[in-house]
Amino acid sequence: MTFLQELWAFMKARKKFWLMPIFIVLLLVGGLIVLAQGSAVAPFIYTLF
Repeated sequence: MTFLQELWAFMKARKKFWLMPIFIVLLLVGGLIVLAQGSAVAPFIYTLF
């Protein structure tokens, strides 16, 4: 949790708010990969890519 706090403090201090969509997309793709590793949703996720 401290990583997220430090990341937010960095973006706020340096005015780097354009980085936020990049991190959101990375988190979403990471979540899809975790879901695809052995669930019933995996075949549907593979068809997206």
